[in-house]
Amino acid sequence: MTLDDLLSKYPDLSDYMKYMPEELKTRCWIRVYPKGTIIHQKDEVLEYFGIVCDGSHRVINEFENGNIYMIERNDPIDFVGEVTILAGKEKTSVTIETLTECTVLYFSRKDFEDWIARDIHFLRLVSRKVAYKLYRSSYNRGSKLFYPPQYLLLDYCVKYLDSARQSFGIIPKTRQQLYEEIGISVKTLNRTIQKLKTENLIGITKGKISIDEEQLKEARKYLEEKRHMNK
Repeated sequence: MTLDDLLSKYPDLSDYMKYMPEELKTRCWIRVYPKGTIIHQKDEVLEYFGIVCDGSHRVINEFENGNIYMIERNDPIDFVGEVTILAGKEKTSVTIETLTECTVLYFSRKDFEDWIARDIHFLRLVSRKVAYKLYRSSYNRGSKLFYPPQYLLLDYCVKYLDSARQSFGIIPKTRQQLYEEIGISVKTLNRTIQKLKTENLIGITKGKISIDEEQLKEARKYLEEKRHMNK
């Protein structure tokens, strides 16, 4: 795939490259990653900058004890390495793993640094994306400290169904995935699932959490009441 092919296939990319220095067109490269691939690992030396043109990925923090915590999920257009480079750091602070097949357009770190120094339009777009992620993280960070695990799990399930535009269905996540994405320990997660099931706010289908239409209606009511109680 060439750069022209990429621009034709993903027209949203054009705005980011409107004023890109001409010489970078011959120095960039394209990679397509299968689902479940590590794009870069925490604490690696970062030598490139990437633009994610297609596919979804997750940003995770890995700890020495083996625990994994998912910071965020991102969809295109997104970037790889921008925070590390803008912060002036040598090594990455997070691991990036593909959730679907991902197409990434790469530039060397030096070319990216030269590009943002010369192109205020591109710098503004990159900065806006970084600011959006920080805003989203700051906005949601207090929830894990402020709300009980029942709220966090139910809120996750409702948002999952909403994003899939479903009024009922199965949440196709393992306990380990739920732990990583919500930040509730597996032991607490199992207790929470049992409690919500006893209260008939969720069901279990083939080992996965399921929610029918009536449960979804009650779940929304539960979440709204909890939000009002904690104001």
